[in-house]
Amino acid sequence: MPINVPDDLPAREVLESEGIEVMREYDAVRQDIRPLRILLMNLMPKKLDTEVQIARVLSHTPLQVELTLLTTASYTPNNTSKQHLRAFYKTLDQVRDEKFDGLIVTGAPVERLPFEDVDYWSELCEVLDWADSNAFRRFYICWGAQAALYHRYGVPKYDLGGKLSGVFEQQVKAPNSRLLGGFPASFPCPVSRFTTVKLEDLEKLPQLNVLAASEESGPCFVEDRATGDVYSFNHPEYDADTLLQEYQRDRDAEPDATVPANYFPGDDPTATPINAWRPYGYLLFGNWMSELYRDTPFDLQQVGVNRRLPETRTGNAAV
Repeated sequence: MPINVPDDLPAREVLESEGIEVMREYDAVRQDIRPLRILLMNLMPKKLDTEVQIARVLSHTPLQVELTLLTTASYTPNNTSKQHLRAFYKTLDQVRDEKFDGLIVTGAPVERLPFEDVDYWSELCEVLDWADSNAFRRFYICWGAQAALYHRYGVPKYDLGGKLSGVFEQQVKAPNSRLLGGFPASFPCPVSRFTTVKLEDLEKLPQLNVLAASEESGPCFVEDRATGDVYSFNHPEYDADTLLQEYQRDRDAEPDATVPANYFPGDDPTATPINAWRPYGYLLFGNWMSELYRDTPFDLQQVGVNRRLPETRTGNAAV
């Protein structure tokens, strides 16, 4: 099935150039089908790139998907035009009365700051609390995953002392997980972050199930047994050249910036990277969408009704 994005969204042209079928809003309305409604809280600085990456992995499913874009009201991003934000993004107040099958929260380049020092921290916490009753499940990526775990369970993050960047082999720890259905015992996944969470902190919380991890890069995918939420500390949605662009940006700021590990053929920064992780990104999000389709009430107004939430909720909670 095609993905439904706003008609004039620049991501549409990129997706169509890749052969991905993108549905026009008029045609989507005419179909007698309820699409899966996904809300994307895009905190990345290069928002247009992230829009394409997330829309691409959501499109590889037989389900019709309706993507809504969310931004912060308390903080205005500097790297995306105000015109683009006004045209395509909504704030929490504009969707507060709506219901969604899923919420995706991206990473953000603020991971070395204490959570409470992030300009939009209070607003993000409000979105996460709102989503408990207005989105059936959530999928958190990179810093978004760290932030959500801290807010819900008090799980701390740790500074790595430098940037961990590259493509690292991840070992499947829960082979019977439906989310990892079809995955091999190990798979490559891009990593790009300055901080991490520790396995021992996650293992103290019985409701958290570590699905995949690496000895080099730490936890990769974690699932919340109580809510079905997914925490991805890495980037299976990345394009082939995303780490390259980040490396070039880092090198412009620091000429001795570390070359992403296991990324360039022969570790040669002049060689063209090969996207060996894309099939697993498609598979991961496809499995997540299938689970949403299976479990979400057909009547979205039932989302959040009589929902039992975990008892622990605050960044001040002890792990």
